[in-house]
Amino acid sequence: MNDDDLRNKLINLGSETLADALLGLSSRSEDAAAVVERMTSSPNENQKRFKSKLAGLKRQRKFIDWRGAADFASNLEELLADLRAGVPHSQTGVELVAAFFECDSSVFERCDDSNGTIGDVFRFDARQLFIHYASQVDDKAWLSQLLLKLYEHDDYGVRGELLESASEFLPADSLRNLAAVMWNRAEQEHEIVTDSWHFNQWLYGVKTLARQLKDAPLFEKAALTSAPEKPLAVCIDMAKVYLESGNAARALSILKDAPKDNPHFENDRDVLLLTAYKKLGNNEKAAETAWRIFRRQRGAASLDALLIVVGEEKRQWIIDQQVQEVHSAARLDYASARFLIDMDKTDEAEIYILDRASQLNGDLYQLLLPLAKSMEQAGRLLGATALYRALLESILARALSKYYHHGTRYLKKLDDLAPEVSDWRNLAPHDFYKAGLLKAHARKKSFWAKYGD
Repeated sequence: MNDDDLRNKLINLGSETLADALLGLSSRSEDAAAVVERMTSSPNENQKRFKSKLAGLKRQRKFIDWRGAADFASNLEELLADLRAGVPHSQTGVELVAAFFECDSSVFERCDDSNGTIGDVFRFDARQLFIHYASQVDDKAWLSQLLLKLYEHDDYGVRGELLESASEFLPADSLRNLAAVMWNRAEQEHEIVTDSWHFNQWLYGVKTLARQLKDAPLFEKAALTSAPEKPLAVCIDMAKVYLESGNAARALSILKDAPKDNPHFENDRDVLLLTAYKKLGNNEKAAETAWRIFRRQRGAASLDALLIVVGEEKRQWIIDQQVQEVHSAARLDYASARFLIDMDKTDEAEIYILDRASQLNGDLYQLLLPLAKSMEQAGRLLGATALYRALLESILARALSKYYHHGTRYLKKLDDLAPEVSDWRNLAPHDFYKAGLLKAHARKKSFWAKYGD
């Protein structure tokens, strides 16, 4: 049943039935109670409740560990919901959302937000509410000053999201004026303390606004002021903005002159080079770059990007060529195995995995588990068996009981696959393999007890 059908059914139940249901829910759930209170309060009452909760937020001192972070984030979301329900006036709404952002120190100094759920309330929910109100404010000069004040004290990295969204509520002339103010602040800061944190913060603000203005020369000026040595990462950022602003020739010039001493950014550089060559109509260089990207990161996406340049008619030839290259390499590469599967070469993928089964590292479960599932779905059960065995052996070798439930699941999977395998090739048959596990890990009684259950 889709949402529209469900909504119509609820409407047909009648207001009294729904009211009784909501009252029942509110008596058992704090979240439901908050929704009912907000729905039955006047805008003025909702606004007062927001201000009261915000004041309480500043006073609280109890530390919230990672286990309580999700509930605390939910409370913050409810706080913002009260604000949205209570403030129809745009300027008042902006001021109150700004007050919420100014509570960031009170929040983050007493929370363990290692999973990011609390920060996300600021970066997404509060940001969207700020944009909602700010886009309706007529006094753009006042709004620019408020944004500047918030950004100046962005000690926890959540207020910068507002600056990155400034073009959604400020016109181009306001963005340019704000960038000029930030540039002056950077110069003033630099005169006091060379290369201070605030100096780089103001320059980052200039770059953020320049990108929204599609003013690539301004972005380049700010980027080179903060990093005059022109590292590859900075050159990539500059080239990206020039491409976004429609100047592929300048982007290409920057990328060609960029240093080539940082392999971590080489693929990013090549992706931008490919875009620039295509925009400039240099098909020969585009093909050369696309091949380089494909060979570095062999996969379905990079193949599609290559075929756009060299022609779709070469697909099968390229795939056949790559299959040969994959098999010729002695070292196991998980991306190559994934490539074979994605190209519907599951027979080749199984051979590739089995020939290199001794190299499988079960610690890399985020790579092996998807491969195992793909092999199983394709009916390549021996390849799947090799992968599930590697995952199981990794868990047993680490002897961490909190992961044993995964290990027992893998062993039961192997039990299920074994009767379907008729030719074990270079793998030990399941009965012999399982007997070896029992002997090698006989002392892991909790594992075998979970398996028995």
